[in-house]
Amino acid sequence: MTEYDAVVVGAGPNGLVAAVTLATEGHKVLLLEGSDAFGGGLRSDELTLPGFRHDVGATVMAMALASPAMRELGVEKDGVEWAHPPVPAAHPLDAGHGPAVLVHRDLARTAEGLGRDGAAWRATVGATARAGFPLVDTLLAPLSVPRAPVRAARFGVLGVLPATVLARTAFRTERARAAFAGMAAHSMLDLGAPITSGYGLMLASSAHLVGWPVVRGGAQELADALVSRLVRLGGEAVTGHPVKSLAELPPTRTTILNLTPRQIVQVAGDRLPGAYRRKLERFRYGPGVFKVDWALDGPVPWRDPEVGTAGTVHLGGALDEIAYAEAEVARGRHAERPYVLVVQPTVADPTRAPAGKHILWAYCHVPNGSTSDMTEIIEDQIERFAPGFRDLILARSVLNPADLERRNANLVGGDIGGGSAALSQFIRRPVYSPRPWATPVPGLFISSASTPPGAAVHGMGGRQAARLAIKALAGGRR
Repeated sequence: MTEYDAVVVGAGPNGLVAAVTLATEGHKVLLLEGSDAFGGGLRSDELTLPGFRHDVGATVMAMALASPAMRELGVEKDGVEWAHPPVPAAHPLDAGHGPAVLVHRDLARTAEGLGRDGAAWRATVGATARAGFPLVDTLLAPLSVPRAPVRAARFGVLGVLPATVLARTAFRTERARAAFAGMAAHSMLDLGAPITSGYGLMLASSAHLVGWPVVRGGAQELADALVSRLVRLGGEAVTGHPVKSLAELPPTRTTILNLTPRQIVQVAGDRLPGAYRRKLERFRYGPGVFKVDWALDGPVPWRDPEVGTAGTVHLGGALDEIAYAEAEVARGRHAERPYVLVVQPTVADPTRAPAGKHILWAYCHVPNGSTSDMTEIIEDQIERFAPGFRDLILARSVLNPADLERRNANLVGGDIGGGSAALSQFIRRPVYSPRPWATPVPGLFISSASTPPGAAVHGMGGRQAARLAIKALAGGRR
């Protein structure tokens, strides 16, 4: 049996970053992936018809441009191309309530479109964007002395608030309130809960700081680029190799599990101290998502044509409607008119569909493990703002929570965030610790989105786990 310095289990974004980080330091690395392709949340496939390339998971990659882990890797050197839509995000409103809110790369243009709430947008979202990478690096870093303490403190004053509170106190118009609610709803939390403003501010500000691009050719291109770099550095990468127990791994000095607590208990439970294992078993998963992909005969016929220039579209109407829908899901119920997140990849990257055709995907939040079919409800929400949408559908692919979990075991009950993002678990992810990426077992680390800073394609969990593994390997040599 070959001995490795590190074995990384799971080739999602964090696992890929962990493997490349270790290999860059000269360590011998083996990357094992259970499914038939690398990527985890960075998978692309022809889900509907030949020639229509859909992203199974993540599409919009704002945090891949903003995070220090991905900035340091410089994946552009590996051929990754970023494609920016003309407008990062749009929030259409019902007929009679004015044009859609457009969140442009340019802060001033966005503020101008918000009219009398333009100054408030500048003072909240704009201030977060102006804080720049020092604030991003502070918020994504391990608990330590902040790189930008003043900026972090200013952000925290607003970020700790429930999104409903900040929206109603900072903004006077329903248009601005709705736009902010659409941003905050990415948290998959009740918008009346603490820290939901922080999610909204960070996400909205990233549109101004780095934009909301997609990877040209599909998210799979980013995963494949990281695997190629790993192999060039001397690492090995294997698909179709599910790991059910640490005992199945070849001899290795360190192991990094890009898994959520449930899988960690299954794979390493017999080696974990009882108290630590019980903490992992108490880890809470968040709501699931119900996702639909479409192959379309043409562009979506939005009532407001400007929405057709946006890569991401938030559907759900006004603040109160979005807040009510998310509160229903938080209570374990299905919303009759859910908040729907829509992505139009071909607006930025027309190579993903045949000439003149388009792809589209959308999801809504549902209770974890839901078995309800939300296809018609999601399409009703799109028709509400784009009459005639259904007439363009050539084919559709439906993925309910169980389907998503079958494709990727980390998506427990359809939870794409690696666990609830609520305040109580924001600082206990997956346990209270200044080094949550390290387990009590020497040489065993965790890199998934169930560790700080949580969900999104930023690679920070992988970077932190790899750094701890590198220190452990150095100590072993000494």
